[in-house]
Amino acid sequence: MAGTVTALRFQKRNKNRVNVYLDGQFAFGLAAMEAARLRVGQTLGDDEIARLQRQDQVERAYERALNFLSYRPRSEAEVRRNLRKKGVEDEVVEVAIERLARVGMLDDREFARYWVENRLQFNPRGARALGYELRQKGVPASIIADALAGFDEEAAARQASEAGARRLAHLEPDAFRRRLGAYLARRGFSYAVIAPLVEEMLDAVRCEVLSDIDRISKVRDENNE
Repeated sequence: MAGTVTALRFQKRNKNRVNVYLDGQFAFGLAAMEAARLRVGQTLGDDEIARLQRQDQVERAYERALNFLSYRPRSEAEVRRNLRKKGVEDEVVEVAIERLARVGMLDDREFARYWVENRLQFNPRGARALGYELRQKGVPASIIADALAGFDEEAAARQASEAGARRLAHLEPDAFRRRLGAYLARRGFSYAVIAPLVEEMLDAVRCEVLSDIDRISKVRDENNE
């Protein structure tokens, strides 16, 4: 493929990439920053072309990974799987992963911390469920253990149970216990946490119901006076 650069033209659909022409024929594409180092009339040997193409593969993999990361933080394994699914060679994947880690875009410890905090805030889970989710995302066991070391499962279960208890407040006590217990179990909370919490929530909704009844009675009495 060795030849002389005869033209450098921006791609119509992507102005960040340039088509390189050798001896009047399209040869390959490059990121605009890399293409800026070339000039018309420059002779490129096979080794130089191979180097430019491999460097471009890494750049394109890096850009794909950045786009994947733009939606939410990811683990290294998630990014690696995503790039491989797009047909990127393993060697190129690893170079892109290393580059992302070097600039702070990939950090499994930060990702695990983010995942636990995000779940606690928006969709509480037990430690068992969180551990399973992080394993599925390829986070190493030692990092998962560190991320869950200070996790307050009782607080998370209480947060999860409050919304569930309000929805089930109309049920009879046995049905309430069964439904709320199953709801919390599905979210990975342990029985030791679930059992006393279910009773606590049952007492709380009973108090709310009694309070509502008292309030309605007072309003009715005031209207009858």
